Amino acid sequence: MKKRYWIYIIVAIAAIALTYILTQGGETSERDILVTAKRGDFTVEITTSGELEARNSVNILGPSGLRSVGIWRVEIRDIVDEGTKVKKGDYVAQLDQTEILSRTESSDIEVQQSISEYTQVQLDTALELRRARDELINLKFAVEEKEIILSQSQYEPPATIKQAEINVEKAQRAYRQALENYKLTKRKAAARMSEAAADLREDQMELDRLKALLSQFRITAPEDGMVTYKRGRNGQKQGVGATVEPWDPTVATLPDLGRMMSRTFVNEIDIRSVQKGQTVKIGLDAYPEKELTGVVIDVANIGEQRPNSDAKVFMVNIEVNETDTTLRPSMTTSNTILADRIPDVVFVPLECLHNQGDSLTYVIRKNGLTYSRQQVLVGKTNANEAVILDGVSEGDELYLSIPPDVEDTPLALLTDVPENVAVKEEN
Repeated sequence: MKKRYWIYIIVAIAAIALTYILTQGGETSERDILVTAKRGDFTVEITTSGELEARNSVNILGPSGLRSVGIWRVEIRDIVDEGTKVKKGDYVAQLDQTEILSRTESSDIEVQQSISEYTQVQLDTALELRRARDELINLKFAVEEKEIILSQSQYEPPATIKQAEINVEKAQRAYRQALENYKLTKRKAAARMSEAAADLREDQMELDRLKALLSQFRITAPEDGMVTYKRGRNGQKQGVGATVEPWDPTVATLPDLGRMMSRTFVNEIDIRSVQKGQTVKIGLDAYPEKELTGVVIDVANIGEQRPNSDAKVFMVNIEVNETDTTLRPSMTTSNTILADRIPDVVFVPLECLHNQGDSLTYVIRKNGLTYSRQQVLVGKTNANEAVILDGVSEGDELYLSIPPDVEDTPLALLTDVPENVAVKEEN
């Protein structure tokens, strides 16, 4: 009986222990996840999405003289599909001719009116000069007639002779006056003809300019290449229905596919870590199996606000090192910029870091069967991990989750943290 009694006690204790393990112990194993602090080279990477563009391209331009004729915008009526390969001189686009055709017709009417006015002035001046010449001839005959009368009156009384002399002098003066008037009339006629000719020439030049401009509304390729649409100020591609303006007559572009770059935008928090010359890993959404490399070639100094976003971003251009015939403008890329590499440091997952107040950061370290809170000095971080400058050693086991009643555990503070050093460094 005594032996059976002890067996019952042992079984009961085992059942209680098993129940505890299955309940408390099982929950603890699920809740308490541990990681080990690692030592090695730490990389700071910035991941962004971008879009492929040709580093160099040739613009396909529309009419260059729109401003000179007072046309401020022209709509693209038709354009070849984006990605179309064209040869030099091939058709690319057709601009709307409605306004310039109307102006050409009006200018042609003005030219016809100027021709009519020029002809009318020519006829008027010809008739006026003919009358003036006829008057001169008549006055010259009158002078000769008066001189004949004077020569025949030499035997007449002195009074008659004197009257004949006066008549000759009057006729000569009238002739001289008419001759001067003819010269003035001739000069006036020449001026009127010059003015009419200038008006006609100006109207004709305007008509010729409009006709030459009209011929430019059919857009052709300046050289061989693949057509890509121009992007407007809002980032939208400009196809049929978009407008071409005098200060930017670009209709489309012909990119140089041999030199590609990815244009991306980095937020204002990460931009201070991006510099020219940094290496980049580039992935293509269209070809996930392809792995390309690149280098940062340009970082904007001024931020901008993208559509549908409140955050400020900075444009970054990344040149693609490889040449690949499958690369096309507007392909979406994933860019991983290697902003920094720190050798031989201790680092832990970001989930291990907890905050107390605004400036104190700590980790929860496993100490045998218990745990403790330890203040840490955090260095640079990336998307998943953080460098620990002080407070954690390689191999320390840290909790990812927060154990129960952790606030009751004392916090071990660092002793040699300078007051002017932020607890969590971003740079």
